Amino acid sequence: MLTQRTIIITGASSGIGKETAVQLLNAGHRVVGMARDFTKSGVQSREFHNVSIDFADSGACEASLKQLAKTITGITDIVCCAGAGRFGSLEEFSFNQIRELMDINFVSQACVVRAFLPQLKQHGRGNIVFVGSEAALTGSRRGSVYCASKFAVRGFAQALREECGGNGIRVGIVNPGMVKTPFFDRLDFTHGESTENYIEPADVASAIIWILNSRAETVIDEINLSPLKKVITKKPVT
Repeated sequence: MLTQRTIIITGASSGIGKETAVQLLNAGHRVVGMARDFTKSGVQSREFHNVSIDFADSGACEASLKQLAKTITGITDIVCCAGAGRFGSLEEFSFNQIRELMDINFVSQACVVRAFLPQLKQHGRGNIVFVGSEAALTGSRRGSVYCASKFAVRGFAQALREECGGNGIRVGIVNPGMVKTPFFDRLDFTHGESTENYIEPADVASAIIWILNSRAETVIDEINLSPLKKVITKKPVT
């Protein structure tokens, strides 16, 4: 494992972000977790510093991130896990819902990187890892806006990798399929019940940590993860 590092993790209150934070804390690293609400996160560590921030409000995020970048120093790595899901035909989205989903899934993540990238460059070495989605690989029906947000993250990661390589900063993305997390709580569908039908958050966290631990001179550009059998289950109408 790497020597002790100070790592920003967005979406650190639940799911993939929380699992990644726990694994890194257990390995002796410092974690700055960012999420809207930490009341139910249950992460307990002296090396865990939580920052409440609403990524759905890009305007407020900008002011908060500028201030945080002044007060939180020594950042060596950034892991962007924050995200939300909303699905339906384009006509089912209001203009505000389109903006909000793009803000959460893409704009806010780009802003986090923008705020702390100077610290990574000053350090002369570091990692930026994005959690994308299988929706970043191909478009799907009822996923026009969600896929667009994840395609944006993937394109951003690819371009940023070219932009930052000369500064010793590696950029990668992990694209998981359906992961067993609270992501599906507010959706009208979910993965199948069998363990073959979903990915565990720990699987994605392990991929992220593998990227962080790899030889500094090697870049792992992209990892795609899928459940053994893809099964989508429609939730009963209540």
